[in-house]
Amino acid sequence: MQFTADELRDAHALVTRHMAPTPQYAWPQLAARTGCETWVKHENHTATGAFKLRGAITFIDWVRREYPQARGICTATRGNHGQGQARQAVAAGLIAKVYVPRGNSVEKNAAMRAFGAEVVEHGDDFDEAREEAYRVAEAEGLVIVPPFHRELVRGVATYGLELLTAVPDLDTVYVAIGCGSGICGTILARDALGLKTEIVGVVSENAATAKLSVEAGRLVETNSAATFADGMSVRVPVQAAYDIYSKGASRIVSVSDAEVAEAIRAYYRDIHNLAEGAGAAPLAALMQERERMAGKTVGVILGGGNIDTDWFVTVMSGGVPVV
Repeated sequence: MQFTADELRDAHALVTRHMAPTPQYAWPQLAARTGCETWVKHENHTATGAFKLRGAITFIDWVRREYPQARGICTATRGNHGQGQARQAVAAGLIAKVYVPRGNSVEKNAAMRAFGAEVVEHGDDFDEAREEAYRVAEAEGLVIVPPFHRELVRGVATYGLELLTAVPDLDTVYVAIGCGSGICGTILARDALGLKTEIVGVVSENAATAKLSVEAGRLVETNSAATFADGMSVRVPVQAAYDIYSKGASRIVSVSDAEVAEAIRAYYRDIHNLAEGAGAAPLAALMQERERMAGKTVGVILGGGNIDTDWFVTVMSGGVPVV
């Protein structure tokens, strides 16, 4: 998979008809903490509070063109992908059936319902919910929205386009990895713009399928993915995403839930921005690699701010949410 700069600019024109571009700021408070010039791409400032909305805009536009008779979509999510898909599907006159695992974020579930989704709990984790979504889509004649698809990635890549156009001299960008649309979009935007920026993937040490796969040179599933950074809570890697990040990422770093919690506290105390677990993971990785990044110009993707209140209270009290 690859995109030309024109393909990404066309995607950006479409995306920004439905949401405003998000800002990127170099925060001196974070620079003091990290030891390097630190640019934050604020995807917590989209209309759903997360970067996934971008991919939903391009994907639903594609569905309306490719499947004009479709009555709706079906997908699985831990929350942010589902919010974006629901928002765009309902706006396009489609129904949105969204599967989540049991015990999913209460507030993300409520947000998806507010955007018009029918939210169904199934299974013990994302991958079990995903399997059920595929089955139901086939049975009910709905268009399946997979976790990784060219049109999803083309939309998501627009945040990379914005960041790397605004700050083309970034040495490194840290990006969280769940199923992989975020890191792949960033890699493909970098490549389309002809830049040399290093892209570093970030996984939870409790959901390290992407890192283990790259190290093994093949897809490696894990038995569990128990992390409160639910956007990274994936057991089963995606081949098409692996094909991109295994070649295009400089390295993949793992972070603990305690490190993620500390990064959430840093975001709030330093710059008063809310970050969910996966949203804070790139900053956690940069903090872990402070010595390596000393004096460089670095970007971190704050991919979302949709953290449940109880978890946020736990984190800001110095704790780590237990899942």
